[in-house]
Amino acid sequence: MFTGTLTADLLLGDVHSLKGKRAVVRPIVAELRRRFAVAAAEVGDVDLHRRVQVGVATVAGDAGQVTDVLDACERLLAERPEVTLLSTHRQLFSDTDA
Repeated sequence: MFTGTLTADLLLGDVHSLKGKRAVVRPIVAELRRRFAVAAAEVGDVDLHRRVQVGVATVAGDAGQVTDVLDACERLLAERPEVTLLSTHRQLFSDTDA
């Protein structure tokens, strides 16, 4: 069994409040969950209104499948016109890791 995580640092476009930030971030997180059956949430920069970190996690029987899902999630984030993908960080864990 393999578990993969992706943390994406995003810059939001024309957002001037935390309420505006939620209006942008919620649909993105919901689409990640719906399209790819992953766990997704806002995980960082919660007090900043123009920055957000989104975390994604998935589990699969082989590492290739985990990588494919995380690749698709990253593409979705990169293609969203209302955000700019600044950076990503990935981790892959195996059930045999100590």
